[in-house]
Amino acid sequence: MELLLNVVLVITSLLLIVLILLHRGKGGGLSSMFGGAASSSLAGSSVVEKNLNRITVGTAVIWSVCIVGIGILLNVS
Repeated sequence: MELLLNVVLVITSLLLIVLILLHRGKGGGLSSMFGGAASSSLAGSSVVEKNLNRITVGTAVIWSVCIVGIGILLNVS
């Protein structure tokens, strides 16, 4: 179980790095290369940016659960 959590932790860590780098900063980000520059008429951010935010938050939740799970397994052992 600990090995599975460690593997998922490494994968989500790398994915979080990529996803955070894709976010748009003050001057625009890498997400504008993939269609993030087209803005929606109803909201301030584009659909691509909203989906990127959702994926990043979901990945961060999985990463956090892995950290807590590994911590619990290490305290029990």
